[in-house]
Amino acid sequence: MSSRENENTIEQPKLMSVNEVFNNVEYVVPIYQRNYAWGKDQIDRLIQDIRDVLPDAESYYLGSLIVNQSGPNRYEVIDGQQRLTTLYLMSLYLDKQLKEQNHSCQISIPEGTLVFEAREKSNETFRRMKNGSDEKEWSSEELINGFKIIADFFKSNFKENGDYENFIEKLKKVKIVRVQVPKGIDLNHYFEIMNTRGEQLEPHEIVKARIINAIKDQKAVAAKIWDACALMDSYVQMNFDTESRKILFDKNWEELLCDSFDSAAKKLTKENKENGPGNNDEDFTLIDYLKSNAPLKDEKKKTEREEQERFESIISFPNFLLQVNAAISNGDEEGLDDKRFLDILEHNWSSEESAKQFIFMMLKCRYLFDKYIIKREYYKDYQEEGRWMLQGIKSYKDESRNNTLKPQYYGTYNGDSADKEAADSDATRKIRTLEACLRITYTSPKMMHWITITLRTLLEDEKANLTNILEKYCCEKISSSDYQNSKGFQIERIVFTYLDYLLWRDSYSVDGQKVDIPSNYQYQYRTSIEHFFPQHPAEMTKWEDNDLNSFGNLALITTSGNSRFSNIVPIGKISYNSIIKQSPKLMVMEQITKKNNEWTRDLAQKHNQEMLSLLEKEIARNTTATSK
Repeated sequence: MSSRENENTIEQPKLMSVNEVFNNVEYVVPIYQRNYAWGKDQIDRLIQDIRDVLPDAESYYLGSLIVNQSGPNRYEVIDGQQRLTTLYLMSLYLDKQLKEQNHSCQISIPEGTLVFEAREKSNETFRRMKNGSDEKEWSSEELINGFKIIADFFKSNFKENGDYENFIEKLKKVKIVRVQVPKGIDLNHYFEIMNTRGEQLEPHEIVKARIINAIKDQKAVAAKIWDACALMDSYVQMNFDTESRKILFDKNWEELLCDSFDSAAKKLTKENKENGPGNNDEDFTLIDYLKSNAPLKDEKKKTEREEQERFESIISFPNFLLQVNAAISNGDEEGLDDKRFLDILEHNWSSEESAKQFIFMMLKCRYLFDKYIIKREYYKDYQEEGRWMLQGIKSYKDESRNNTLKPQYYGTYNGDSADKEAADSDATRKIRTLEACLRITYTSPKMMHWITITLRTLLEDEKANLTNILEKYCCEKISSSDYQNSKGFQIERIVFTYLDYLLWRDSYSVDGQKVDIPSNYQYQYRTSIEHFFPQHPAEMTKWEDNDLNSFGNLALITTSGNSRFSNIVPIGKISYNSIIKQSPKLMVMEQITKKNNEWTRDLAQKHNQEMLSLLEKEIARNTTATSK
């Protein structure tokens, strides 16, 4: 057979026992694969399946392992990583237990049989498990958790030596089919149709694999940045380990110190040449740095868990990727359509340069996103319902805990004087409220173009006036909605929500009396158009459609608020304070009703003209400012 024929020969699937799978072989889990993530349910089920093998059974099929051969007896794991890792952990545990109890039967798995690409913490944990070192020296949290679950199962269910012997005999009957993908096949196709659960990969996981594959020598850096950016419900600074956080950001965590992917790598390397554990500074590399990271102390882990539970991002990570792409590519509004996710992003892995550029811009946009885009915060008095917040993050020394650096939050536009518990400044409050207005108006991620505009603006100039930019955006949306001629349910939500913002911003008055709109007003998600004078009044004459459905008689409230109002007349509705407070426009209508002790067609028409006039003036102001 010629060498070419041999090269293209498809290796037939092999039915192998667990011992055979791990015999004289090295499996490599690529950096773009998920971390080990199986929990108690999956692990217990796998062990119990083996335990349930009948004594007279010839074999028991446990599943398949799909691999790509990358060298002699060396395989890249394409599918089956979670099961393979669990079996490896189980084998290490059994080997340890049997040796400690001087069992006649043994399980021996060679060191280095399973390794994770550029995840030295996991590999070192495997080595220490294998060599019997103290568990306190293990550092990979997910592997430690898996090992503990395995240990707990055996300790709870195996009471006698014979139990282990029977289990090992059954283990010999357990078979796995190892499938070698044909040489030269497009592995990206496999990434799309397979993952460790045997299901289709999420599109953003495919993008991760392709972008990281396009980077030749610094895949670990790319994966590290990607994984930190993917955790959307906490500040990106907190998603890096302590040392990386010091290197990528300034000592107060407030400023991103790198301006490119390569500069981020260089800073990490330089820092460790000066302070790291390497023996030879000249040969010390970024990978050495990544390998040297110590596990976080319990107190630091606790702080970061609390931080992740405190905040909620307004978009998911896949939507964030589309936002980044749109911000840096000046794409059209179709660039946020997740139905075209892969097509939209594919140019970012066309070359190593474009892949590195996207990874860095993703990091920079996350830094800007966290600081300048609102989040929901669940903390103290708002732990249940949450509130909108716009805050930056900085570090402070906790003197009660040996000056440990902990996160401190402050209003983004509060200035340098903000302390840990500082209230929002007027500037912070204004942009926070304006962004909340847009968030509750455009609830679909593919309609959140205001985020794209914000990120694009900040990338050009972080000191740009976001208030002017977002107010102009709102006015453009209102102008294009034909708001002056629309009636009833035809009126677009931005007309209601932005008017509420104007009434709050400018402290509106009714006949010289200021309407009591709270300075810390919080938008709620509102989808129901409320007819203040009801559509079907019980004991009053129904208004004509032109009056009933005019903007002056309408407000935007929650569905539950609309149900509670039902067909109650206006004088009765104003007693429902919690619903009235949902909308500044409704607060104005309440004050007019109280002052006149009624709500009439004439009052509604007057209110209609005043509100439309407010919008017209605001649009004119923004148009004039733009032309200048």
